[in-house]
Parts: sequence; structure tokens; C-alpha cells
Amino acid sequence: MEVRIEESWKKRLEGEFEKPYFQELTKFVREEYVNGAVYPRPENIFRAFELTPFDEVKVVILGQDPYHGPNQAIGLSFAVNEGIPLPPSLRNIYKEIESDLGVKPKAEGDLSRWALQGVLLLNATLSVRAGSPGSHQGKGWEDFTDAVIRVLSEEREHLVFILWGNYARTKGAHIDRTKHLVIESPHPSPFSARNGFFGSKPFSKTNDYLKENGSDLIDWR
Repeated sequence: MEVRIEESWKKRLEGEFEKPYFQELTKFVREEYVNGAVYPRPENIFRAFELTPFDEVKVVILGQDPYHGPNQAIGLSFAVNEGIPLPPSLRNIYKEIESDLGVKPKAEGDLSRWALQGVLLLNATLSVRAGSPGSHQGKGWEDFTDAVIRVLSEEREHLVFILWGNYARTKGAHIDRTKHLVIESPHPSPFSARNGFFGSKPFSKTNDYLKENGSDLIDWR
């Protein structure tokens, strides 16, 4: 099956594209786009991979679903289109950056500036029906993104995996913690941020680890 995805990722994931689950997933997603509004736009489904090739990944921030409102989702976890008000979770992420690092991030929702530095902004599910959160869960995306985490864990060293919330933590089973740093905390949503996300300092911990292992730091601003 021909899948349009960045070449370095295609090389490592091509076996997944031939599996029955991925073929069923492809059929399902195509039908969803035909039958109604689905986010993100089709050309942005694999945008995280386009902006952050396999060998350039330094950090993985795992989200759950794309945003399900109009003009929000852009194929990067937690990010939204320019001109769209910051969602509550992203506002809390920015608050933690300011508290953790003493710098004030740009009040912009498009996080491609992080992706271009090596932060893979990966959702566990890469598409969603408009106005219906979780509607594309259990259709195969989770198997695909498990494979992404697994190949990164196996073929790379000294990466940072940031897992916010219980849903993201389930992906931790595929990470070799003897080779990589895993940072876990509650989700930054307003429902859980004050239960341990605020004060968890994931951004300074990430940069400290990257520095220890000879990688360039992430400018989180």
C-alpha cells in the first residue's frame, strides 16, 4: 500500500502499511472523510513525521486525539492553527514552561517551531470526526503509533518521551527505559493540571538530559 509519509519514516514503518489492521484503518478513514467533516485535513495527518524526520527526533510529546473543532487540528499534538485561541491544555503547557524555565513562550498555537527542533508531536490517534472526540479510537491508529514508539525505542538512543495522562502512559510499555528518559505526569488539561502537572518541570528535565547526552537543547519559547 502506498502511504504518503516522510521518507525516513516510510522506510522504518513500511511493514505496518501492509498489515490487515492498517488496510482496514485506511478504508475507515477514507470513508469518514467522504461522509463528513474529519480533522485534520488529509494532507496533515502525517505532518508530525514530515516536520520531524526519524533521525532528527530528540523528544516525543504524546497526545491523544486531534482537536475536533473547526480549523484547530494541524497534525501536531497539542498544536492549533495560527489565529486560533490557545486551547486550555496548551495554555497550561505554556504556564509550566514559564514556571519551569523562567521564559515566556510565544502566545501562538502552531508548535511547528518545536517540531523543527526535533520534538515529535505525536497523537495516539491521528484523525477524528468533527465534534466527536474519541471517534477514531480503536480503529487501528493506536497499533500504528505503538509501532512508531517501538521503532524509536529500538533504533535510537537517549530520547526523551513525555507522557501526560493515563492514556499516554499506556504507550510507555513500548519504551526501553534503560536507553531513554521517560517523563510522566498528569495531563495538562484543566481537569488534572493541578494534580501534578504543574510543578513537574518536564522542560528543564528534558534539556538537562539532552545536554548530558550531547544533544542540542530545545528552545521551548
